[in-house]
Amino acid sequence: MPTPKSSPGKLKKKKKPVILISNDDGIHSEGITALASALRRVGTVYIVAPDRERSAASHSLTLHRPLRVTEVAKQTFAVDGTPTDCINLAVHGVLSQKPDLVVSGINRGINLGEDVSYSGTVSAAMEGTLLDIPSIAISLEGRETFDYKAAAKVAVKIARHVLKTGLPKDTLINVNVPARKEIKGFKITHLGKRFFNDVVVEKLDPRGKKYYWIGGDVDRWEGGKECDFYAMEKGYVSITPLHLDLTNYSSLDELNEWKLK
Repeated sequence: MPTPKSSPGKLKKKKKPVILISNDDGIHSEGITALASALRRVGTVYIVAPDRERSAASHSLTLHRPLRVTEVAKQTFAVDGTPTDCINLAVHGVLSQKPDLVVSGINRGINLGEDVSYSGTVSAAMEGTLLDIPSIAISLEGRETFDYKAAAKVAVKIARHVLKTGLPKDTLINVNVPARKEIKGFKITHLGKRFFNDVVVEKLDPRGKKYYWIGGDVDRWEGGKECDFYAMEKGYVSITPLHLDLTNYSSLDELNEWKLK
């Protein structure tokens, strides 16, 4: 008599990854809406973003006043703080579980070279990395009009890859997408350096008092063919790994020669 086969138990449904999204353009930006819509094909999306534009907020954390969180839609929360505040509050207070991935963007405008030091979008990803969560910052080239479709597709592709393979320890990736109908491909890059004309512009108000605009036109960039500026100029998506440890190890021996007492 044949031995009856044991009935298999119910197959467990694979759990969707939890993806936390933020930015520095504000919760109502078209970029974050496009990003969230695209990433819902990859996992369960939560949006925790500033209630208004916080561009160039860098990695600032609000410590001297309370923060308010408002649920503006399902799994969508506005914070009256910085992008760094948003990630910190989301992980430690808003979400019921630690996210599997942080994606910040899609930023309105590129974040290349020294931009990463000022960008709130990059800093949101940096905070995710500090909290030991694989994190991506994604930005789109442009000035006035933006078509987020290509950048959203890039975000999906990279998010799936990062969820599958992870990232090097203490490393986030800074992604910049060119504003072209046909993107040539992807390049792993290092940061270049940009040089400006008229970094500070001085003007007079109607009462004759001086005021200043910080900014200026780009004069040139440096960094060679392996840098982020070159990749973007040639129509490639630039993917730059950024490390949390800012120590310049190559200079340690030189500085130790100072023999300070």
